[in-house]
Amino acid sequence: MKEIKKILVANRGEIAIRVMKTAKKMGIKTVAVYSSADRNALHVKYADEAVLIGEAASSQSYLRGDKIIEVCKELGVDAVHPGYGFLSENSSFAEACEKNNIIFIGPKSKAIEMMGSKLAAKEAVKHYNIPMVPGTEDAITDIEAAKKIATEIGFPILIKASAGGGGKGMRVVEKAEDFVSQMDRAISEATNAFGDGSVFIEKYVTKPRHIEIQVMADSHGNIVYVFERECSIQRRHQKVVEEAPSAILTPEKRKEMGEAAVKVAKACDYLGAGTVEFLMDADHNFYFLEMNTRLQVEHPVSELISGLDLVELQIRVARGEALPMKQEDLQIKGHAMELRVYAEDPMNDFLPNVGFLSTYKLPEGEGIRVDNGIEEGMDVPIYYDPMLSKLITYGNTREESIELMIKAIDNYLVEGVHTTLPFGKFVMEHEAFRSGDFDTGFVKAYYDAEKLKSKLDTEAEIAAMIAFQQYVEDQKVLRLPN
Repeated sequence: MKEIKKILVANRGEIAIRVMKTAKKMGIKTVAVYSSADRNALHVKYADEAVLIGEAASSQSYLRGDKIIEVCKELGVDAVHPGYGFLSENSSFAEACEKNNIIFIGPKSKAIEMMGSKLAAKEAVKHYNIPMVPGTEDAITDIEAAKKIATEIGFPILIKASAGGGGKGMRVVEKAEDFVSQMDRAISEATNAFGDGSVFIEKYVTKPRHIEIQVMADSHGNIVYVFERECSIQRRHQKVVEEAPSAILTPEKRKEMGEAAVKVAKACDYLGAGTVEFLMDADHNFYFLEMNTRLQVEHPVSELISGLDLVELQIRVARGEALPMKQEDLQIKGHAMELRVYAEDPMNDFLPNVGFLSTYKLPEGEGIRVDNGIEEGMDVPIYYDPMLSKLITYGNTREESIELMIKAIDNYLVEGVHTTLPFGKFVMEHEAFRSGDFDTGFVKAYYDAEKLKSKLDTEAEIAAMIAFQQYVEDQKVLRLPN
């Protein structure tokens, strides 16, 4: 078994703290790296050691794998945990760690590379008879050839960047006459974002749900699935609300999808925590979408319903240990919700809204977990993803978890920046979400920023009236003679 006495967390914010908490619980020392913009960040204070790694821009700091490896060597670091984002799915960085005898807490570089290309991933898993959305076998940049293929598949179709994610280089095309202009845009966007303009085309699944399966694999041939997460509430193709389990999966469908996810992990000789993403159509047919070769932002909901610490399992399998459980040992208990609390303005197309946090108070109580990365009196930096925290609630039932989330949102006090908290409350109170009858088009179908603003203004007026009435009553009591 390999020894891990010191872990460098090659990340920032809430995920860096999340990893460090588990490392400390396991008696492992932690090293933080930080940029000049993050000098006073919470993850820097939380670590046993912290090293300035570069200027504010991530290209000069958190993405500098060479500098991170230098720090590892200087400080006698045994292992690197990449968190998510930044270098977490960079096969070259994983390989550089391997070459320098530093344990990369994640899969081997080959698996990252294979699953990092959507087309290579599809090629790897098709031998396992896993359902896939009809589409092109190869990346394509020839617009006329692409148009012919799109016509054969049938509109609506989806154009997706081969090299990317995060909604960049992605276009839904409803009809043939829009195809050329949308293809041009997708190629241009993909080239700008990833330096690679190749795209592939697939049938657009209408009313899709985004359901993903958490997997965990060790180096002894054991792979388990830790059930599913429902991630259909999205804005700009990115998740905002996640829950576990999904409201629509039967035990049979869960087993079928879980076993398919395990096959995907086997296809790339996977190690550690990973997520296999599926699209599910209105008839509950599911299709392989991609594999994320890292810990996901939304991993806490899986932890709460399974009773597992996924970061601890990542570290254990990276040390060479076998998984301490088999599939039959895992059971779902309760229901968990997660809201990503972004410094974004839900009244203004979810645009980033960074600034000074004059008030920042977290909700507390049974069934409430906040994976947080910032504190009152700090500036939200403009250089990075604007996520402040993840607000997670856990109850015996889905209804309980939703009600607890509404209460937690009400008790989460933020002043100085706009956040996605009001949007989270809107989702929790909406009938389509509460009934479980929703899909990835939820925001487009139901969300109206003006209505939400009007509702918030009304609530603020009512709160002010109640406060004033209370003040008047208090004054009456004060004026009463002895």
